[in-house]
Amino acid sequence: MKKSLSVILITIFLDAVGIGLIMPILPELLRSLAGAEAGGVHYGALLAVYDLMQFIFAPILGALSDRFGRRPVLIISIAGATADYLLMAAAPSLLWLYIGRIFAGITSANMAVATAYVSDITPAHERAKRFGLLGAVFGIGFIAGPVIGGVLGEWNLHAPFFAAAFMNGINLIMTAVLLKESKHSNKMTEKVQEQSILKKLSYLITQPNMAPLLGIFLIITLVSQVPATLWVIYGQDRYGWSIFIAGVSLASYGICHSIAQAFAIAPMVKRFGEKNTLLCGIACDAIGLLLLSIAVEEWVPFALLPLFALGGVAVPALQAMMSRGISDERQGELQGLLSSFNSLGAIIGPVLVTSLYFMTQASAPGMVWALAAILYVITLPLLLKYRLNKYSGVP
Repeated sequence: MKKSLSVILITIFLDAVGIGLIMPILPELLRSLAGAEAGGVHYGALLAVYDLMQFIFAPILGALSDRFGRRPVLIISIAGATADYLLMAAAPSLLWLYIGRIFAGITSANMAVATAYVSDITPAHERAKRFGLLGAVFGIGFIAGPVIGGVLGEWNLHAPFFAAAFMNGINLIMTAVLLKESKHSNKMTEKVQEQSILKKLSYLITQPNMAPLLGIFLIITLVSQVPATLWVIYGQDRYGWSIFIAGVSLASYGICHSIAQAFAIAPMVKRFGEKNTLLCGIACDAIGLLLLSIAVEEWVPFALLPLFALGGVAVPALQAMMSRGISDERQGELQGLLSSFNSLGAIIGPVLVTSLYFMTQASAPGMVWALAAILYVITLPLLLKYRLNKYSGVP
């Protein structure tokens, strides 16, 4: 079990490094292919295309991992990312970039399948801790990736993409050679195997507690798009951050988040339980958002980083609550559905957030942060509907 977990953690780390490697360079590559004015438009379009494909196909891949095993689906997903990075590295035109992003979005299920794998090999009472560890490892890789990508990009514009492909190639070989199939993936009942993917997904949504928990997850996903979209823009507009300070703030955010994911979740769940840990995470994030909405000094966002990091414990606790209520044979379906929700948030969130921000920037620049905090209020009645429900059989 420990060896399998180590392989999964390394897989997620290398995946995150690969994603981070291309972040500083992709806009410049687009400008070189499409021109300065059109580059920004295509950057947003590429992100949207990827998220749309992931929204459609992540639940399908998750369900396929339940039927055929986690390992083959994970290998396909990593291979898709490798091909995408190679296409971007050698792309002679924008068309090739779009083809690569579409293909990568269709096959992208690394985190969903890895989380399902961890569910397979982890007792229910320890899943929140393990999910937090996955988040911490991804965060560390996501911090390291842009730094490496920025250095390589100064040397050659295409180098980060080749480096990302190389990282994923190593990832692919390691997963194929070292990762064993998880214990539950090949033990599905015949009835579950025969169900269509749509029936599987509708089954998940209609399970006791699942609808309110999925509602909470979607709200958290939408709220998370506010800092993901506005953090740097708001820092530069409101506090006059330089590019360097903005980069330092992002790195600091990632470090604080990874520390909380790795070390705070387990003791909190042990002492307070998953439901109260979820509530604590939501409260910390909401308070941080409200304070940021009225902050006028440039040091305040840095002071709030530990509070936002504690807010990050909500998602692993929530994932553990949902995982506990679903049979082992359906963990892949669940994680695929959650990945699809993340993609949905990434599609609609940035458009809504930026539109609202620029509409209110002059009169109330912090309004978006305050509204995000208020949105969390909806989670309270949903959380009150939750009752502990440990799955006891396959329908």
